[in-house]
Amino acid sequence: MCGICDGGVARRGLMGGALAAGLAAALPALAQPDSEPSPTTPEAALQRLREGNARYAANAPRQRDFSARRAALAAGQSPFAAVLGCADSRVAPELAFDQDPGDLFVVRVAGNFVTREGLGSLEYGARVLGTKVILVLGHSSCGAVDATVAALRQPQALPGHIGELVEALKPGIAPALEQGDAVAANVRYNVLRLLQSGPVLPEMVAAGQLRVAGGVYDLATGQVRFL
Repeated sequence: MCGICDGGVARRGLMGGALAAGLAAALPALAQPDSEPSPTTPEAALQRLREGNARYAANAPRQRDFSARRAALAAGQSPFAAVLGCADSRVAPELAFDQDPGDLFVVRVAGNFVTREGLGSLEYGARVLGTKVILVLGHSSCGAVDATVAALRQPQALPGHIGELVEALKPGIAPALEQGDAVAANVRYNVLRLLQSGPVLPEMVAAGQLRVAGGVYDLATGQVRFL
């Protein structure tokens, strides 16, 4: 083989090696875009939710490869925040706050209200898994809240167990019926319920280990209004 050919092969080999090295360096960053440490304080956890929602509302979520953390998460979880959200199909907390699987411990029920089972789940998230903040997340145009408002204004029989759902929502909505923001009133009521539901959560809040907050998600914009 001539020297010119040998030189061409060598140059191509060098170029190929450089390209491969560049791709190898880039791939880990693409596979694991979220390298920031988990928040260690309630304030930092809430701020991370705020920042994630800002990215989501701006249609600028982080690039992620869900397969990158799947195997690691099979060994355990350490979510930094819990969300008590509505079952509404239009509200997905992981998307709304631009977080990865394993970051949020989510309890969902139509009307985002506290149940015994939900309370136990949130206690588990805080005491065992180490969540730093619990966010009660309502949303605009909530069907469960609207049904409760309608029932308060004009009592009516509802099919199946839907009536039980409405009855559970009434205490938080009835006092604010004429104020016009039943969704926010329901969120605030359930934040208060969590703060008063001992012994686990109130003790952790008093010790500065946990914060309970509320927010309302706007279906049209994707923005969360923190209360």
